[in-house]
Amino acid sequence: MLKKLTLTAMVSAALLSHSVFAQDLTVGFSQIGSESGWRAAETSVAKSEAEKRGITLKISDAQQKQENQIKAVRSFIAQGVDAIFIAQVVQTGWGPVLEEAKDNDIPVFLLDRGIDVQDDSLYMTAVMADNVLEGELAAKWLINKVGGKPCNVVELQGTVGASVAIDRKKGFQDAISSASNLKIIRTQSGEFTRSKGKEVMESFIKAEDNGKNICAVFAHNDDMAIGAIQSIKEAGLKPGSDIYIVSIDGVPDIFKAMMAGESNATVELTPNMAGPAYDALIKYKEDGTVPPKHIKTESKLFEPDSAKEQLALKKDMGY
Repeated sequence: MLKKLTLTAMVSAALLSHSVFAQDLTVGFSQIGSESGWRAAETSVAKSEAEKRGITLKISDAQQKQENQIKAVRSFIAQGVDAIFIAQVVQTGWGPVLEEAKDNDIPVFLLDRGIDVQDDSLYMTAVMADNVLEGELAAKWLINKVGGKPCNVVELQGTVGASVAIDRKKGFQDAISSASNLKIIRTQSGEFTRSKGKEVMESFIKAEDNGKNICAVFAHNDDMAIGAIQSIKEAGLKPGSDIYIVSIDGVPDIFKAMMAGESNATVELTPNMAGPAYDALIKYKEDGTVPPKHIKTESKLFEPDSAKEQLALKKDMGY
């Protein structure tokens, strides 16, 4: 009994020490913006995960402009934060400002997206999903759905130059390259927004015999898919049956669309990118442990049969 009590006391002391240490940490987070339901959830989860650990979090909304992010990072450096988190708009153009962070001994953590730099020591780790795998999972679902029947696909891409858009496109294209019955007939950026997804889908429908030549939509995120669904309905077609819908993120509205029979599949992207980053930061500050260069989160594909359950789970997560 004495040993058990001693062990319990040791564990409690360790947790308390961990919490007290974390309370001394301040993190600056340069967020892309709130262009989608998923992005808003990522911000919300980042706040709640910081509160759990007693970390002070400062968030700067870039409104989808890289120049705003660079200004925010420089501001965080000037403030002397303990770490900088970045969910970056695009993957290039980060070298100079990250050099500044490194010169000031401020570790940088990337959330959700990768960057293209010659020196990868400019950031400590990238917490992100396997975005190539996400595109691949979407493609494999569609291949199985249509069987061997011909299927013309239109693609709603994410922000031009964003690593996540590049990778999701690659995963999808590589996977359907072995399925001669599937063909991407039109592809254009919908900028990860619902309104732009709707606008681009309208142009696709007009160009393809009022949508009759379109078998499926592959959207790089759910918000663009929701916009596409609206356009399909306005064209007098039935999304989910006349035109299949497969997308990525797993936000509440796509599960609602599934329950209404208007969407077919989504690949979930967890919004909790900050939690693993906080834990890696705390460990690094405590004893110098350097995290792996990439911390991968899990990606799962969901269909309508699990939509109700997933919708309830999303609400619990703060969506």
